[in-house]
Order: sequence, then structure tokens, then C-alpha cells
Amino acid sequence: MAHSGTPDPAQDRAPQDPDITSSTRSTASTAVDLVSRQGLRTAKAPSSAPRAPKPQPAPSTAVAAVTAGAKPAAKKRKGGWVLNVAVMTVATGIIATMSIPAFAFNPAGAESSAFGPTAADGMKKAQAQSVEVAEGVAASEVSRDAATATSQQELDAQKAATAAAAAAEAARQRAAASFASYASYSGPTVSDFLAKPPYPSFSLSQVFSVAQQYIGVPYVYGGATPAGFDCSGYVMYVYAQFGISLPHSVSGQAAMGKRISIQDAQPGDIVIMPGHDGFYAGNGNIMDAPDSGRSISIRPIWTSDYYIVRLGI
Repeated sequence: MAHSGTPDPAQDRAPQDPDITSSTRSTASTAVDLVSRQGLRTAKAPSSAPRAPKPQPAPSTAVAAVTAGAKPAAKKRKGGWVLNVAVMTVATGIIATMSIPAFAFNPAGAESSAFGPTAADGMKKAQAQSVEVAEGVAASEVSRDAATATSQQELDAQKAATAAAAAAEAARQRAAASFASYASYSGPTVSDFLAKPPYPSFSLSQVFSVAQQYIGVPYVYGGATPAGFDCSGYVMYVYAQFGISLPHSVSGQAAMGKRISIQDAQPGDIVIMPGHDGFYAGNGNIMDAPDSGRSISIRPIWTSDYYIVRLGI
């Protein structure tokens, strides 16, 4: 009775799958029938005598198997056609992809395709060619420049030359400045002293004392004033203050005096050298106007090629 009138949840959930065999359906119906009869007996029990509910037996293995196998079967039915369509689409794409390169690079169909042979391809298929060269043309010789390096001696020589050039330029600039100062000199000259000598009495010691007053005067080529002296102009200017007239040259001054021995030389005598002269300063020294860029000073006589001349006797 309960089996025919009461809807069974297990029956509603069971899928109507033709793959389920008749023996499985029979076992499932028996198990559901047992569960339904037990539920009816529990419902008919009097409410006045409550009893502890009896543990419900677990559904039979067959029912569980039916229930568990029903869901995948249902999913398979619902999604099967989608999978079939996807597989067919992919297969079609693969076939199309393989057929396109085969058509594009087919040598047999290349001539008839829109992509004809290029100029480079035509040159590759051309016959062998030859080039004639005129008899006058000769192969050019290839030469390589030899590597060179500057030696240390050459570098030193270049540095010395550079230093000498710099020193010469500095001397030239000093000489130019001295000459500009020389041109602006307005003091007494040799002519003024010869006309009226400030020291009418002559002595070598006094000559040397007057000559010392001009230490530090710069050298000026052709100079004969305290604005600038050359070697013979210096001697001429000092002796003019004692009324003695001398030419403005080394050889002329040497000819005006009397040559004496070096042992008899005294400060104030004239030291004569080839192309140069000055005042003897004692102890083997000379007081002179050296050269461009330097000034009058006392220094040792640097050569043995000299002699002594004395004036005023």
C-alpha cells in the first residue's frame, strides 16, 4: 500500500537510463520498498510512548551505485554535442593550415601563381658570363705604412728646443720692454759727460766705484745710457764721466788702452774677450752687461781666452 501511494524520493532521482539493466532496477526497487515500509511503521507508532529513533540503515549498495552513476551519464548527454562540434572545428582548422603552405610553396604551381620569379632568380638561372680587362690595366700594389715611434732622445730634444724657444721669446719680450724704456731716457748722455766730466781726477778705484752704480741695468743692444747698456756702451758711458772718450765697440776700446798682465790687473781695468768686454772686478771676476734678457752683474770669468787693458796711463 505504502509503496503504491507514497512518492519515493529515490525513484524520482533515479535516471531513466537505458544502460541500467533490469536486475539493477529490481534490486533498487526492493531496497526502496524496505525503506518506505519502515518509514510507515514509524509514523503509525503512538505519540504517547516516544521511543528513541532507530538508526536508519544506509541505502543499499545498488541504490548508491545507481545514484552515483546517474550524474555523469546526464552530463555526458547534455555536453556531448558541444564537444563534437569543437573537435570538428579544430580538425577543419588543422587541415586548412596544412593545405595553405602546401599550395603556396608548391614548385609545380609557382609559375602559375601570382608570385612570379624575381630578378635575382633570373640571374641565378643565367648562363656563365665573362669580363674582359684591357691590357693596360695592372693590379694595384697594396702597401702598408711602417709603424714608427719617437725615441726618448728625440722627445728630450723636442722638450729642450721648446724650452729654448720659450726662453728666447721671454728674452725678446724683456729686450723690447727695455728698449722702450731706453727710448724714453732723458738723463745725461756720453756727450754731456765728455763736455763736462763730473770726475776730472782719474783713478781705477773710483772708476770701479762709479761702474758699480749701474748693477741691475738691463742689457739693450746698442744701449749707452742707464736706461739700457750693451757691453761696450757700458764701458764707454762710465769712462766718459772721467773725460775719456771711447768708441762704441770692443775692438776700438781694446786699441785705446795698454795691455797688461793678468797678475797686474786691478778692479776698473777692462777685460777684453772676442766680441765682448767689461770691467775687471778682482779675484778672476768680471762686471759686465752680459746679453739680452739679463742685467749688469758681477760673475766669474768663464773662459781663458781674454786679456786685460788699462786706460788713463
